[in-house]
Amino acid sequence: MLKKCFCLCSFVLVSWIAPCYSAPSYGTKMPEKNRFHFGGQTYRVEQRDLEDENGEISSLQHFLLISFGITDWFAIDVKGGAGDTHQTPNGADEISYPAYMAGGYGFRLRLYNKEKTKAVFGFQHISVHPYSVFVGNVKHKAVIDDWQLSFLASRDLDYATPYVGMRWSRMDYIHWVDDDRNRVKSDLNKSIGIIAGIDVPVQEKIWLNFEGHFLDAQAIAASVHFDF
Repeated sequence: MLKKCFCLCSFVLVSWIAPCYSAPSYGTKMPEKNRFHFGGQTYRVEQRDLEDENGEISSLQHFLLISFGITDWFAIDVKGGAGDTHQTPNGADEISYPAYMAGGYGFRLRLYNKEKTKAVFGFQHISVHPYSVFVGNVKHKAVIDDWQLSFLASRDLDYATPYVGMRWSRMDYIHWVDDDRNRVKSDLNKSIGIIAGIDVPVQEKIWLNFEGHFLDAQAIAASVHFDF
């Protein structure tokens, strides 16, 4: 019962401090050499500002996750699932693209691991390909490209492992109007952000993860993981 209450309080805390986004970092818990972590994740991007006067984008994404330990200090991460996209231009109506294919990849490098303290450097990329839509007789197609470089540090406590860190992120909106393609970058003045997250054990090889990003964007991710 105590662990369940702690999980709920942790989720509320991270949700409150992190109205944020970019690709989730996976945290500092990495698979050991030749072992896998499997999981499922929901990632909500409420608002990401685009450059110039191009408004903002948001997205809801769901993924299956796989991480594999190449060594005890280096792991690769892949994911696949589906996601939608909503783009709101300044002074115009929102364009909503229904959910379709999404995927991502990345890696994590353990820089420090002593007693209960860990430090990890990571790279993550997500690409979202929603269904195209028609606005009047004009066809609109969209792709989201989302990158992140992160540095995280964590500390093992009795009932959880909280972590914090910095990141550089960018989320591009690739937009086709009929056959005319244009790549709109996210606001490059808002590329540096903060990550706050927590891993909460459920059993020895099962844990929950909650993570938020802020300053550069507004987003939150929640996931469950299994060690095999």
